[in-house]
Amino acid sequence: MGEAEVEAELVHTLALSTAWPSKHLSVSPSFQHCTLASWIRENIRKRECVFYETGVREGICKCGYPKTHHVDEAIKPEDFTGETWDKDRHIHEVQTDAFGGITFGGLGQIAGKYARVSTDTEPEILYQLLTEQWKLSPPNLLISVTGGAKNFYLKTGLKNMFHRGLIKVAQTTGAWIITGGTHTGVMKHVGQALRDYALSNSSTKAQIVAIGVATWGTVHNRNALVDPQGCFPANYEMDVQGQGRLSCLDNNHTHFLLVDDGTHGCYGVEIDLRSRLEKLISQQPLGNEESGVTIPVVCVVLDGGPGTLNTIANAMLNGTPCVILEGSGRIADVIAQVAGLPLIKVTISLIHQLMKKFFGLEYDNFSNLMIIEWTKKIQDIIRMSHLLTVFRVSEGKHEDVDVAILQALLKASRTSESLGGEWKRQLELAIAWNRVDIAETEIFTEESQWKSSDLHGAMFSALIGHKHQFVSLLLENGVNLKEFLQEENTLNELYNKLPNCSFLRKLAKRVQSDSRVKGKRIGLRTRVLSGQATGISMTHVSQEVRHLLGSFTQHLYPPLATRYHICMSLEDTSVSLPGKSQEDSQRPLREDIGEPHRDPGRDLFLWAVVQNNKELAEIAWEQCRDCMSAALAACKILKKMAEEGNDGDEAEDMQELANHYEKHAIGVFSECYNCDEERAQKLLVRASPSWGKTTCFRLALEADAKSFVAQSGVQAHLTQIWCGELAVDNPVWRVMICMLFFPLIFTGFLIIRRDEVFQRETQKSEEMKTMETITGSTLRTNYKNPDHASLQRLKPLSCWSRLAGLYDSPQVKFYWNIVSYFAFLFLFAVVLMIDFQPLPSAGELLLYIWLLSLVCEEVRQLFHDPDGFGFHKKARMYIQDLWNILDVLSIIIFIAGLVCRLIPQFFYTGKILLCIDFIVFCLRLMAIFTISKTLGPKIIIVRRMMTDMFFFMFLLSIWVVAYGVAKQGILIHNENRLDWILRGALYDPYLIIFGNVPTNIDNAEFDINSCSMNGTDPLKPKCPVLNENQTPAFPEWLTILMLCVYLLFANILLLNLLIAIFNFTFQEVQDNTDTIWKFQRYELIKEYHSRPAAPPPFILLSHLYLFVKSMVLCRPPVKSKEFKEELPLTEEEELLSWEALIKDQYLQSSQQEQSQSVERRIIDTAQKVTTINDRLEREEEGSSAAIEKRLSRLEEQVIQSAKALQWIMDSMRSPDNAAKEAPILFTADGESSEGLRNMPEKDKGGFHISARQFQYPNTKVVRFPVPEEKVPWEVSFTSYMPPHYASEDSGDHVDGSESEALDNYRNPGGRTGMRGRGALSCLGPNLNVDLVLTRWRDSERSVLEFLAVWDESQAAWALPGGPVQSGENLPGPLKKVMGKKLYQKINTNINEGTKVFEGYVDDSRNTDNAWVETTVLTFHLDRTSPFMIDINHTVATSHGSSQAVQWQEVSGKAQLCSNQRDKVRLIAELHNRKF
Repeated sequence: MGEAEVEAELVHTLALSTAWPSKHLSVSPSFQHCTLASWIRENIRKRECVFYETGVREGICKCGYPKTHHVDEAIKPEDFTGETWDKDRHIHEVQTDAFGGITFGGLGQIAGKYARVSTDTEPEILYQLLTEQWKLSPPNLLISVTGGAKNFYLKTGLKNMFHRGLIKVAQTTGAWIITGGTHTGVMKHVGQALRDYALSNSSTKAQIVAIGVATWGTVHNRNALVDPQGCFPANYEMDVQGQGRLSCLDNNHTHFLLVDDGTHGCYGVEIDLRSRLEKLISQQPLGNEESGVTIPVVCVVLDGGPGTLNTIANAMLNGTPCVILEGSGRIADVIAQVAGLPLIKVTISLIHQLMKKFFGLEYDNFSNLMIIEWTKKIQDIIRMSHLLTVFRVSEGKHEDVDVAILQALLKASRTSESLGGEWKRQLELAIAWNRVDIAETEIFTEESQWKSSDLHGAMFSALIGHKHQFVSLLLENGVNLKEFLQEENTLNELYNKLPNCSFLRKLAKRVQSDSRVKGKRIGLRTRVLSGQATGISMTHVSQEVRHLLGSFTQHLYPPLATRYHICMSLEDTSVSLPGKSQEDSQRPLREDIGEPHRDPGRDLFLWAVVQNNKELAEIAWEQCRDCMSAALAACKILKKMAEEGNDGDEAEDMQELANHYEKHAIGVFSECYNCDEERAQKLLVRASPSWGKTTCFRLALEADAKSFVAQSGVQAHLTQIWCGELAVDNPVWRVMICMLFFPLIFTGFLIIRRDEVFQRETQKSEEMKTMETITGSTLRTNYKNPDHASLQRLKPLSCWSRLAGLYDSPQVKFYWNIVSYFAFLFLFAVVLMIDFQPLPSAGELLLYIWLLSLVCEEVRQLFHDPDGFGFHKKARMYIQDLWNILDVLSIIIFIAGLVCRLIPQFFYTGKILLCIDFIVFCLRLMAIFTISKTLGPKIIIVRRMMTDMFFFMFLLSIWVVAYGVAKQGILIHNENRLDWILRGALYDPYLIIFGNVPTNIDNAEFDINSCSMNGTDPLKPKCPVLNENQTPAFPEWLTILMLCVYLLFANILLLNLLIAIFNFTFQEVQDNTDTIWKFQRYELIKEYHSRPAAPPPFILLSHLYLFVKSMVLCRPPVKSKEFKEELPLTEEEELLSWEALIKDQYLQSSQQEQSQSVERRIIDTAQKVTTINDRLEREEEGSSAAIEKRLSRLEEQVIQSAKALQWIMDSMRSPDNAAKEAPILFTADGESSEGLRNMPEKDKGGFHISARQFQYPNTKVVRFPVPEEKVPWEVSFTSYMPPHYASEDSGDHVDGSESEALDNYRNPGGRTGMRGRGALSCLGPNLNVDLVLTRWRDSERSVLEFLAVWDESQAAWALPGGPVQSGENLPGPLKKVMGKKLYQKINTNINEGTKVFEGYVDDSRNTDNAWVETTVLTFHLDRTSPFMIDINHTVATSHGSSQAVQWQEVSGKAQLCSNQRDKVRLIAELHNRKF
């Protein structure tokens, strides 16, 4: 019982969470402000100085704030007496006092949000502030924009590209932009881009998130932001002119994090917190957490100085890709210039030259040591080329900056060595960004080959993210919908992830209702069917879809238990099938019935339609096999949802989409009918297994698709049904003659449809036979059997069949019923006018029998349900028909009149009722003309005008009652006779409209003899009030004026209004009457198709026969194939294949028509003009940049030539100067030829890298920068002053002194920027041994594996090994990992190992005087050896321990550091395996 309660509560929660949109649960702004303020006071701190000490300036503390900004306790502190001000000790954290909203004033400015935070604030708190408190959606991309903090100039073209690209990438991907937040430098350019976007887009929903992380102590006018209770909002004034050394916040950013370290005027305080926040965001999951993809981060660089260079280097070391905009200035241009050069050419002299060129006057402040350090950093940056992207305007490679940013991210993930399968991450990123153009150019290339299963995750993400372009792209690149939706859980999960829509709310209510009614039983069943405890199951979906389609359809998704029962029963019966083995007989049954009619295109199309997603539904409809039924089913579902929905806008969208799919159905059927009429008509009436065993025709009727039913092909099919076995071309007069003289049917007087078909098939067979005789072809042998079978099936009708076909034709039934109805009316009129006796005569009794036959027929029509609607729906459909209402009304009045007629006291009343009933029967006669193509549409117009007449009578009644009551009150005093009151107040004013002007309102025409003084004469009206001279006392002028006004409005205004309404209705309906008539024609045809052949009153015999057959003999009714036919499986597949082919032709023709439309041509022309304009601008800027570059190179060469000539001249003048050092010449790329000439040839391929990284591992010691050209000891490096470090020293000891002992050891790899022993155990070489134990995974030698151990210090997998002491063969720590026994075995057989490498290793611990040398030994183990058994035991027992050991595949996916990956590559080459 407890379990059921829990499940019911969960279902109730689901219903509440999905049945109501979030807007119904919104809270007031004041409550939100209180909640935010409470949260910030608990979690956010600021920093302030608690010890005032005067600094350089009088009255200013060393923290930078004046004395007035300190609290009294800080001015006279008791705790810090006698101390000197220290930043770490005397600045404390306290509760923040600046947060809330911020407005900048001006038009179009959107209020932002801000908070003053401490430098020590945890980034998790800040991320929680952004997402939970400020309600920002997690980003799909983080763009960190950095560069020059001072204002700088950008060329117009580059600025426009940057603005357009930044906004586009942020808008399309849902990115966050993080900058410094102030109104200067690169932040100002970002703000301008945001401003341009805001001015062109007024929608607040499309607002781009721009987060400014600025230093609180450098913000100008920050006092306006201070309020301990929060400012909602704070009015911030931008005073750029008076800001001085401070900076104003940029008014185009949306959110601000103002980082406070307790000081004033110190820039760069926010850098550390910003980097930590960006790192945290990069670790958050992107979209679906199961994918394992995290939020990508990219750094965009414009301009910048040395600080920007440090930012770029640190970002790339953390794996963040950077995009450099060439042409933006300074360090960005320096990096852009050398980005394409080999490392060997990026020299100190080249960086000197570029710094001087791009930094201008700032270059004079740079020391030589700074240039060396920056050269090293630039080399490190361009070495990581997979993380560096340079956007060059002159190349025209990228269409815009947004493409460069996204391609940089994909390039970084593509070259990642982390886990292989990087394409999955790239695809997830592209889907999250919704950039299908990037996916097409970067991921789905011609070289890539995809399996459907590889793309299923991406397909699911694209579907639930409503990325229709990606869905189409994935389908084009190999996604198989059948495989994707093979498991029902996938489709079930899609329905559980529906967006908030009316269908989801319906499902939630159904889940809640089922749980409440069925309790625990439904909870257990839901677990079995849907694989989850609660939530939406496919059973709920099937029930709701059946409700939308109609009860006449079957469930699209039967319960699994039902399918299992069917499958089991068929397996039992399949055993007895002759001529088949059990396996062969069961296989097709399982496929066809175990999963009945699962069309994956249908499933996806239905999922898209119920959420009213036009784009996804269009893609899925193209994948449907039964496309015409799918389009009509969508039309029915959408119209039903629009009818039941409460949202007017949503209902309008659904109605529009329903009309769209009705047009699709019309287009496909028209193409089918033009191609093959017979097949097209089969498509109309075939029972569709995919859509609940219903037909296209039935779906069109239920969806009220009048335009579809009005098509010529559908009407031709209806006409065939109307004519029955008779040909359509028979004239009506011939049919009528044959009705009276039936023997003419045997003479060929009427054409029989079967005869036409038989004659056509015979003629075709004869033509083929003649062709074979002439050409000698054997083509007919392939069609012999089919033609013979079809001719046998289409043999001419027998005489009895012809006669039955004549009188069973709906057309003939209709004509007989017309004759019968006229005879009934004639008999009715004769009885009423001539033969209405107190005792019923024979004619009157015949009239009663006739009416009884009509009553029986109406009852038969009510209960006749061949489509399986059910009695309730059938009764509702019956009542909704106007003619049925008239039938029921006429029968009820007739019965009432008959009852009164049989009672002598009410004899005359009964006759009156029967006379009135005769009028109703005559009105019913109009239904006969609905079949007429001429009169049928006019009857529709009359019905519409009757509706207009009703509303007109309401308006007219207002004037009639108003005038009539006023007139009666003025003329007559206290009339108490009801009949004369109604006559004077209603009847007389009504007659006035038709020209019957009253005489009692004018004294001139008053006659006292025409009225009764006291109203005693029942035949005369009461006289008006008279005066003394016996003349009317009422004011004559008033009554005449009232009459004139009444005639003016009633006769002129209202009657002309009625004429105008009728004219409007006629014009509106006239264009659609033909369509409406064709749609309503179906009901008449179907009525007479199912009607017995005999007309009333002889139809009673047919009714008696049907009653005995169905009720007594219990025989099922004969199903007609004219409206519904179930085709054999082979014919079904053939017909659907043909329909799919026609659908493709229709889509192709529709696309051609759309592309040739005027609107499309205008759009294409505008796009071409824009593209040409952009290309011209790009080429203009590119050509000028290229010319400028060539001129600068020419100028450099002229200068170098002048220096060389000067040196030659000096040498010739003074032979003593011949030995003088020649001038340093540069190549065309700016490289020093001498540097290249002096460099050792063996080292031009590259030097150690890890041994030169700036930060020595696990310390705060920084190496001396060693550029690439200064690594070899042979190259002079006079400014080289590396620090000294040895791990046994106390702390991180740095000393510039040299020792003679160190000079005895020199690193063979070159300079490292660090002297001493470092973290190694000894000076000189430190020997390491790495073991590579390999095996074959199986006996077929398909996969080569190696043994890897978990290195806790590096938190990564590594080869078993380590440092060895003198006299040892194996590392000592290996004994702990491998076990003592295994260690001894390996040590004993050490000589059997193969040495694959021995020598120097590029290790981050290396120094100038200590380095690592490694010997790599490999042992290949036999799978059956005892040695192998011990290793497998070690692997098995190590799982879960700190010393984990496992086998890994020898491939490029090996999870090792780069050095060890190189060793494994050697092992792969040794065994001839691909790495």
